[in-house]
Amino acid sequence: MVILCPACDLAHRATVAAMTERTRCVRCRAPLQRPVNGKLDSAVALAVTALLLFFMSNAYPLVVIQVNGVTRATTLIEAAQAFYLQGHLALASLVFVTTVIGPFLQITGLLYLLVPLLFNRQAPFQDTVFRLLNQVRVWTFVEVFMLGTLVALVRLSAYAQVIPGVALWSSALLMLTLAALSNQTSADQFWRWVESHRE
Repeated sequence: MVILCPACDLAHRATVAAMTERTRCVRCRAPLQRPVNGKLDSAVALAVTALLLFFMSNAYPLVVIQVNGVTRATTLIEAAQAFYLQGHLALASLVFVTTVIGPFLQITGLLYLLVPLLFNRQAPFQDTVFRLLNQVRVWTFVEVFMLGTLVALVRLSAYAQVIPGVALWSSALLMLTLAALSNQTSADQFWRWVESHRE
């Protein structure tokens, strides 16, 4: 197996040690690949946790805003809907796809692939689904959403009382969980799990 350096494109021959240790390019010293020694049950546990946090992030209000005795609360889906009602169809679609559809497909897709592997089976169309998931990950912007939300809340706090909702905290935890899940389910790690369960 050959590994290309992501920085300088130098080809390296993968060894057994390279699968379990952190390796670097011999020319530019850029990291070639992470250690591939993750636990399948840990990845499933992270995916289940992410799914629960996802539902909490969409079921509860993000923030509660109080202005002149008037209280308003909004959820993530209602925020996308508000953009749509104001005539910003592209922005509403972008918010909905990157913060709702993208994370949901990533989490459920990984569960669809990983749970059968726990029982030494393979999900139908496993290879195709995993390749599609790698495309979906590019469109999952929970961290960008969280950064934008925090900036907006800081600015709003000068004009109104802003109370963070349950969904804001669960979205922050979801961001961290998705990062850990992506780290646990790298392409190298996933294919090694598949190979080990074929034996």
